[in-house]
Amino acid sequence: MMRSCIAAAAAGLLLCSQAPSMAAGCISGELPAARYVQRSGPLNEAEMNMARIAWKYFENNLQPESGLVNAVDGYPSTTMWDTASYLAAIVAAHELGIIERRQASERISAAVNTFNRMAFFRDELPNKVYHTKTVEKSDYANKPGEIGYSAIDLGRLLIWLRIVKERYPEQADPIDRFVLRWNFDHIVDRSGILYGSRLNEKKQVEYVQEGRLGYEEYAAKGFELWGISTEMASKPEPYEFVNTHCVDVPFDSRDPRKTYQHNYVVSESYVLDGMEFNWDLPLDRDTNDRRHSHGWMREFAQRVYQAQENRYRDTGIITARSEHQLDQEPYFVYDTVYSDGFTWNTITDTGKHVPQFSAISLKAALGMWVMWKSDYTDLLFNTIAKTYDPAKGYYEGILENGKGPIKTFTANNNGIMLEALLYKAKGKLLKWGERRTGLWERTAGNAYGDKARTRFNMRLNEAASCGGAGPC
Repeated sequence: MMRSCIAAAAAGLLLCSQAPSMAAGCISGELPAARYVQRSGPLNEAEMNMARIAWKYFENNLQPESGLVNAVDGYPSTTMWDTASYLAAIVAAHELGIIERRQASERISAAVNTFNRMAFFRDELPNKVYHTKTVEKSDYANKPGEIGYSAIDLGRLLIWLRIVKERYPEQADPIDRFVLRWNFDHIVDRSGILYGSRLNEKKQVEYVQEGRLGYEEYAAKGFELWGISTEMASKPEPYEFVNTHCVDVPFDSRDPRKTYQHNYVVSESYVLDGMEFNWDLPLDRDTNDRRHSHGWMREFAQRVYQAQENRYRDTGIITARSEHQLDQEPYFVYDTVYSDGFTWNTITDTGKHVPQFSAISLKAALGMWVMWKSDYTDLLFNTIAKTYDPAKGYYEGILENGKGPIKTFTANNNGIMLEALLYKAKGKLLKWGERRTGLWERTAGNAYGDKARTRFNMRLNEAASCGGAGPC
């Protein structure tokens, strides 16, 4: 451990500091994180500078032919998850005063116009990947071809389409036209389970259940915002707890060896739920950021956060875990609090253990900083604040082993950093506008709206009966 600290100091990076002489004791009762408040208030100059640098990524990577932005710096490809992060970046840049409303509207219009002309996977739903210049459906090598769709990615896109629609009502009808093209028959079944699609070796379509605890429930909220029932996907079960550094951390108890899906526990989905929904139920219009109607989601988020703070206090390793890109093979890892039977497990999408790529995720660190006001998150902020290239944006992360920053720039990292700063300045990002009867409401909304409101009222009553705590 000390060798890592020395190496970090030699490189000029604050990666770790001297650990306390005694490990943090296990204390029963309320987690310290439950007492931490969210940060709020105008951005200071250092925070505004951070926002301007993060926005630089989106100035550099806009493809004028399509209005889309590259998911990775200089590489003309994107996913629907990364496209949602771009929409988040536009909203944040406008509302933080980096760009004018006219510029924001032009960027949104260009992207939405492209949405309305893009071809779908098997005419059902947006493909997993698109070429950002040609808007062709692509595979992961960015070669023309369709490969399926991701329910988790589309759930995040639905969230940001709704946020944009509420904040920019002039964009409502074009956004509605896009979502009205979607065929929901296979992506959500009658019990409310989410399914993605893929092609097997024979190029036949397979529909497979998608999502694990944290990501699954977050994505489900996107569908709920448009009136699509996700009853089963919205429930935390099945889950169990694993104890690490005196915290019982929740994880999805479905066996990865049987389901062929990893049960990653990371900061990202819980932090996004906090910033975008304020840990509220999806249709909750309450504007008080100190109240949270989605009690178990908030509690689970606190546990995931607290484990990371405690790991630092026990070991001196500054910790902010999430998925992140790399600047070398395997190019992408899930850097977890827990996954596949092991705590602090860093793995590829195939399950290969790659601990050398454990890192402080910048988007996770800044998200934790706004959602939990504490000495530890102040340390996180100071650790990441200067990890940028002023001409390109913020780097993806800082390796825990002291070998410096991950010199990759992405839309997801810089977009989430911008939305974190917007949350500090403006609070809950899903701001409900005036109730209106638009294109969606006049058509599909008639089939979904009343049922969605009934489900919301039932869940709100359940949350009240639980006292705002975890699942009951």
